[in-house]
Amino acid sequence: MAEPQPTLGEWKLISSHENVTLYRRTRPGPGHYESKAIGEVAASTDIVQAVIDDVDSYPNFMPYTVESRILKREGDSVIGYQRVSAPLTKDRDYTLRVRKTIKKVEGGTRYLNQWTAENALGPPERPGIIRVNLCEGSWLLDPIGPNLTRATYTVYTDSGGAIPGFIKDIGSQIGIRKIFAAIRTQVKDPKYATR
Repeated sequence: MAEPQPTLGEWKLISSHENVTLYRRTRPGPGHYESKAIGEVAASTDIVQAVIDDVDSYPNFMPYTVESRILKREGDSVIGYQRVSAPLTKDRDYTLRVRKTIKKVEGGTRYLNQWTAENALGPPERPGIIRVNLCEGSWLLDPIGPNLTRATYTVYTDSGGAIPGFIKDIGSQIGIRKIFAAIRTQVKDPKYATR
């Protein structure tokens, strides 16, 4: 007999600011809640996906990312390592497996990138850096015009270590908005149009 699935809370609107609408729902487990953000990006889904795929360049444009590299490619998935250095906290790191699904839809291509932590496939823990063991999420990119993408970002994580709840909540909201701002800027780089 299968175990019952944990009950997820309803998505609740947290804020709508800087052209990003943030939602949150409760979720059993150490992360306590899952966040979802929806915003438009003025570029095709192909270009937005090229930015998301550019993992090795994340330290140049993704907020708080100081180290990022692809470790291995396996079929429809990529194994990548990242270290982030956010204000007021110790550095954190994790290795993720990201699976990509591509589907032709009316108006273009839909991309779904889903990730889970796979720390056993990455480098060992380092002193002074907190290892994040729970990190799940996704990017869903839907075409809503020839050069317009509706991007939906979800994340469920436990950042580990002792961070007061209010700092974690506010930091998460600011961080997600900064990710959208970074992607909106990065899609303007001509290098992605030629991929």
